[in-house]
Amino acid sequence: MATINRQRISCDPFAPASSVLIVLAIVLLVLAIVLGSSATWAGEPTPPIAQDSPDHPGYRLLTERAYLPPDFDQETFDAVWQSWPEPLRSRAAEASTEQRREMAFERYGLTPRPGDDSGRPLQYVVDAEGTWTMNCFSCHGGSVYGRPWAGAPNNRFALQTMTEELRRTKFRLGKPLTRMDLGSLVIPLGTTHGTTNAVVFGVALMNYRDGQLNVIDAPPPRVVNHDLDAPPWWHFHRRPYLYIDGFAQRGHRGLMQFMLVKENGPEKFRQWEDDFRQVYDYLMSLRPPAYEGPVDASLARRGEAVFADHCARCHGTYGPDGEYPNRRVPLYELGTDPVRLRALPREGRRRYGNSWFAHAGEADQHETEVDPDGYVAPPLDGVWASAPYFHNGSVPTLWHVLHPDQRPTVWRPTSQEMDQQKIGLSIESAARVPLDEPDVAVRRQFFDTRRKGKSNAGHRYPDELDAAEKRAVLEYLKTL
Repeated sequence: MATINRQRISCDPFAPASSVLIVLAIVLLVLAIVLGSSATWAGEPTPPIAQDSPDHPGYRLLTERAYLPPDFDQETFDAVWQSWPEPLRSRAAEASTEQRREMAFERYGLTPRPGDDSGRPLQYVVDAEGTWTMNCFSCHGGSVYGRPWAGAPNNRFALQTMTEELRRTKFRLGKPLTRMDLGSLVIPLGTTHGTTNAVVFGVALMNYRDGQLNVIDAPPPRVVNHDLDAPPWWHFHRRPYLYIDGFAQRGHRGLMQFMLVKENGPEKFRQWEDDFRQVYDYLMSLRPPAYEGPVDASLARRGEAVFADHCARCHGTYGPDGEYPNRRVPLYELGTDPVRLRALPREGRRRYGNSWFAHAGEADQHETEVDPDGYVAPPLDGVWASAPYFHNGSVPTLWHVLHPDQRPTVWRPTSQEMDQQKIGLSIESAARVPLDEPDVAVRRQFFDTRRKGKSNAGHRYPDELDAAEKRAVLEYLKTL
């Protein structure tokens, strides 16, 4: 088994779900849900892949082939504005159909497909009949400060809000409800825009399958609802293991786990395996965008030296001879939010490790880690382009990562423009989430780090640096 450098920590178990509501939630869930550099910098950044070209077969499969039942149709999407609160609904009533679609894209965190003027969203497969089906880009395809980018974390995705408003629209139009409509009634799909309750999806869907993916009878799994920030897909080629705790080996079969809806039996996964070999190849080809703003070359070189002394042991080195250590840092040392580590039960990891997903016959096949003790420090390629930070998306800028005591408690993005000074999201702080705000989409823009699973604590390593060293490291991070 290939090793991950790590230390030890014990993890507290979480209490089992015991209410009728949770049992109902899991049943419905299983039936219903799925899932740079300027000329002043002396270094040589890796040129980004031409990701705005739809030429790779893996990209075409993700955007053109539906692997799940459809979520809604074009008529529903075009009528969803009638479920919006005032005054937004009145503005939409006066707009054209095309303008309303643009407003809906903005409200729900959808983007056009890069290099494609068809009007279809990157995040959904839209077929010739006008049915929309969620794809992997819903979470892993967003924008880099307003520029649509396949593989960027979708830090504006409003899945819960969109599902609620589409459900109301379906009721009004007399259309049938789907798995997302039902599942979101009892299991939150995401409490803050830009994050999703993804681990619960995986736990629930895998719970009712055997090792060969046949449907089985089983008691409902224990679940801990919590939100996660999607990692950028341009890290995929660097990381031999998947997920923030690194428990699962990277492989094409593992990419298929979130297709375990009841309509997809074992034969579908065998049928689609070659497709996901192409998807895997596509993900392995992705690279981050290059920073296009000014870089102080002298300051960045100083930052590179500080980074090498204080950060590289976990996050790796960069450039032609760069190496990534794939280091799992124990939770007692890291100190970041523990909920994600404890929410995925040991039995769930073991079940995955014994399944078809984890046994694809690779020459370097490794065992699944069923009892990880912390989180894997991610590579930092394109880190400037993947705000917010930490696995739960609780820290809005790199400056705040480097200044732990000044991280905002409650904050929300104010625009899609980058904060050029702090390198990350442009935000405003607040004393609390405005619960008297009538628009739920506005309330869900606010990130409250006091809520379960949303802590911005930990990663205090920058405390070792003085102010000048932090400025230098921040400048260097622009170049990765």
